[in-house]
Amino acid sequence: MLPVMAVAYFRFYEELNDFLPAARRKVEFSHRFHRRASIKDMIESFGVPHPEIELILVNGCSVDFSYIVEDGDRVSVYPVFECLDVSPLIRLRAAPLRKPRFVVDCNLGRLARYLRLLGLDCEYRNDFTDDDVATISVQQQRIVLTRDRRLLQRKIISHGFFIRAIRPRDQAREVLSRLDLYRSVKPFTRCTRCNARLQPVQKNHIEHRLEPKTRRYYQHFLQCPGCGKLYWQGGHHSRALALIKDLTTTQVCKEC
Repeated sequence: MLPVMAVAYFRFYEELNDFLPAARRKVEFSHRFHRRASIKDMIESFGVPHPEIELILVNGCSVDFSYIVEDGDRVSVYPVFECLDVSPLIRLRAAPLRKPRFVVDCNLGRLARYLRLLGLDCEYRNDFTDDDVATISVQQQRIVLTRDRRLLQRKIISHGFFIRAIRPRDQAREVLSRLDLYRSVKPFTRCTRCNARLQPVQKNHIEHRLEPKTRRYYQHFLQCPGCGKLYWQGGHHSRALALIKDLTTTQVCKEC
């Protein structure tokens, strides 16, 4: 049985501090409570979505989300580790948040197109509801990308990332950096419209669809098997290459 008023001590690390008020960032703070609560519920009561968390230590020991907080507990909460393999310690989920398959909510369409341009598997439709996103995340084991904190707090979502940046290019850089996806980038391999993998197609099979100058000057084409869109290295290709370079320019991780 809990005391009349129990107290636990919390410390959040790195990007998780983005969700906390200024007075609680990067410091240990006390939290008084009088009802039994899981550590997941208590953490989310502070506004931190559980899919953003990769490791929880209570009094130095790794615990899962079902752990019941006790009087005097000291809790350390960590986000995804890009530069350190902590998989032997993780108790929160069966696999870490590093498999680069995403589902993007309906408000981040430009981000979805950028990620597809980079060759990352990214499900998106502009009519997705929150229920759609959550269900796809579970059924297809995809990481949710969203700026909706309440969506990430849905219990069924285990893998997710709250996008901090506002501008789409900054959002794409943020996803690549936070989840260390630079080695997964394979530009021009996915359809930016529907996400299907592009396939080579013989020119004579699609020649009737080409404009006269395209038919005359270009010989190599890719086609989306999903929506039928055609791709070739036209005048837009140099702009796309510049965009890819801009999105994938890395900064040295000081902690590596």
